[in-house]
Amino acid sequence: MKPVVLRAAYVPLVDAAPLIVAEAMGFAAAEGLQLDLVAAPSWSAARDMLILGQVDAAHLLSPIPVAAALGLGGVRAELAAVSVLSVNGDVIGVSRRIEERLRADGFAFELNDALATARALARAAPGGRLRMGVPFPFSMHRILLDLWARATPLADIAFDIRTVPPPLMRRALADDEIDAFCVGEPWGSVAVESGVGALVLAGRAIWAFAPEKVLAMRRDRAEDPSGNTGALMRAIWAAGRWLSRPDSRDAAAELMARRALTDVPAELIERALSGQLTILQTGQQRHVPSFVEFHAGLATFPWRSQARFIADRLAILHGLDRAGARDAGARVFRTDLYRRHLGPMGIDLPGASEKVEGAITHPTPVASLRGGITLLPDRFFDGRIFDPALPVS
Repeated sequence: MKPVVLRAAYVPLVDAAPLIVAEAMGFAAAEGLQLDLVAAPSWSAARDMLILGQVDAAHLLSPIPVAAALGLGGVRAELAAVSVLSVNGDVIGVSRRIEERLRADGFAFELNDALATARALARAAPGGRLRMGVPFPFSMHRILLDLWARATPLADIAFDIRTVPPPLMRRALADDEIDAFCVGEPWGSVAVESGVGALVLAGRAIWAFAPEKVLAMRRDRAEDPSGNTGALMRAIWAAGRWLSRPDSRDAAAELMARRALTDVPAELIERALSGQLTILQTGQQRHVPSFVEFHAGLATFPWRSQARFIADRLAILHGLDRAGARDAGARVFRTDLYRRHLGPMGIDLPGASEKVEGAITHPTPVASLRGGITLLPDRFFDGRIFDPALPVS
């Protein structure tokens, strides 16, 4: 039988791997699909391609479909996040000038202490100002930076947030357009390898289990019984499970270097997949456990509580009604479709669709249909708890 062709947009990043792997390794074909993958130059381009119907699905920053539901950025659209594609995977890096200031201050470059890094950066910021590059205004990068800055000495300096597409982050740093960045891999490692930057913190040090990217579709397309939503979700889930195996990393890195990140050596991609990051041009490395997750800890489940939290932070940033934003955001993360299409595969599913975010400090078994789910730590660096059942305070 001839496969059904689905077009899917992605931005060249390591966490686009589930889409690339699903097509290249036959997981899509096993579901009767052929994925026509389209590289987008920016997140706005990927979003607009999806909204305009130029693609059937897209690899998107998790806040983008929530922001579209809230009408932010001059865009209002009904998108559905049918699955989380990846958890974590971001790095915060700085220019060589700030690296030198941090070295002189005795900074240890351990990547895992958000508070110590904030204190050091606040002291090192030139003139009390930090020009920070992020890939998109409605991004987990922006949310992480806001969480970090509001609860640390970074609140005392001026953050000048600038939008820079991920592949251009290295050049912006080299051209002195920014002092620092928060970006998904491999672009932080590219900055280090190019000799223009250093890594100072892993994004997961701010939120230990942040939903970074989602598989998004237009709502009407996702809900269409004849739209092959389930087949696509199953192919992506299988690809994520394959990616989670340590013995898949080398092959995955080579595949991504050939198919999606053609100007990036496979070695840099493998660093992200393994969490073994080179942080300085001199070659020092740090290991970041669970640097990026595609499967473990129920990584792909679109928790409505995560969507409520994302919507709440966007509402704070943009002056919206927080209670209304939370409810609108929860409708975007489609746990119902996840259960409908993946449950019949025998995948263990949690008993609830929301949880208290930030409460898990160690691997924790939770109630599920088959009793086999263990959630991974999701702690916020400042110990905050987000309970979706509590009213806005």
